[in-house]
Amino acid sequence: MTNPPERRQPQTFGLPWPDLNDGLFYNDVVRPSDSELTLIEFYSSKYKNSAPRLGWVQRIESGQIAVDGRADTDPNTILRVGSELVYHRLPWREPEAPYLLEVLYEDDDMVALNKPSGLQVLPGGLFQQRTALTQLQWWASKQGSSLARQEPHPVPVHRLGRGTSGILLCAKTKLAKTHLAAYFADGTSSIEGNRIANLETCEVRKITKIYRALVTGILSDDKVIIKQPIGMVQYPGVAKGLYVASPSGKPALSKVAVVERDVQGNHTLVQVEIQSGRPHQIRIHLSFIGHPLLGDPLYVGGGQPKCFDPEIIDENFAKDGGYQRPTKPVPGDCGYYLHAHQVVLSHPTTNQETKITAPLPSVLLTQEEAKVNSIH
Repeated sequence: MTNPPERRQPQTFGLPWPDLNDGLFYNDVVRPSDSELTLIEFYSSKYKNSAPRLGWVQRIESGQIAVDGRADTDPNTILRVGSELVYHRLPWREPEAPYLLEVLYEDDDMVALNKPSGLQVLPGGLFQQRTALTQLQWWASKQGSSLARQEPHPVPVHRLGRGTSGILLCAKTKLAKTHLAAYFADGTSSIEGNRIANLETCEVRKITKIYRALVTGILSDDKVIIKQPIGMVQYPGVAKGLYVASPSGKPALSKVAVVERDVQGNHTLVQVEIQSGRPHQIRIHLSFIGHPLLGDPLYVGGGQPKCFDPEIIDENFAKDGGYQRPTKPVPGDCGYYLHAHQVVLSHPTTNQETKITAPLPSVLLTQEEAKVNSIH
């Protein structure tokens, strides 16, 4: 097994975020089915999750939409087939986010980072620039690698929630990207088709992911296997839907082991190994068994969100015409304690077993681990 070399001073990188991002450009070509629609009809129907109708009127009248290369400020312009439309979302100040990333392991094929809680991995929602991907792009541009086999910059090969800290694997070459992505896909696909029972004995896998988490309440059993399927429901403020525990969802498997119980504090430190990689799986599964992550603002019990009643859409809009941020919790909200602590994988090119460990945050240390840390 290969391990990353010991470092007294961990290598970190990251640039402070600019005050405003660069904005975004959305491109469309008018299809035959959309011809004869007005500009306002097109945008208020196609992008209704972005802004209410009056918000789109504001965007059009302020010159943020171009038709065939020229700004069009008339909401009632009739569209023609083949016309090119460009909507310019104006630059905005994104919410606060950390920017420093620690390098845990690096070779010619991949790099493993220690992602801080609060940093989103890929662009989405309010976070279009303040992401781990952006820092990777900036880092690669400074290094200036020109190897033909390398990607323009390292790319993440799996998800990690914004509030989750720990190991983020990124591929530096096209081959590594293909192999690593396949490892994660194989883990998820292997539990499809009622094969979960066979996996409890742990067949040989290309990658194993171990998390450390702090949950509410005291788990009575030392070990728990959770097989609850995970599906999607409509939820205010989440355009594509929210992942929840659902009998009709896709299979998911989590293995939970108690690390330490704090009876006085009424919480339990657990280790979780996941075979599948459903979005927010650990948060949903631990909530499903009645022990949600301590501080989780969204999943509070039964693998369901805290607020499930339909929300009346507020037609008031922000300065750019878009909807105001939802008042109810959404998946990207932080506050919980979940850390991707350890990954053991078959190296994507050498096939050597490689173990990568991300140091635990102090809140996720056992009493004994905390004592050892204080000595060092």
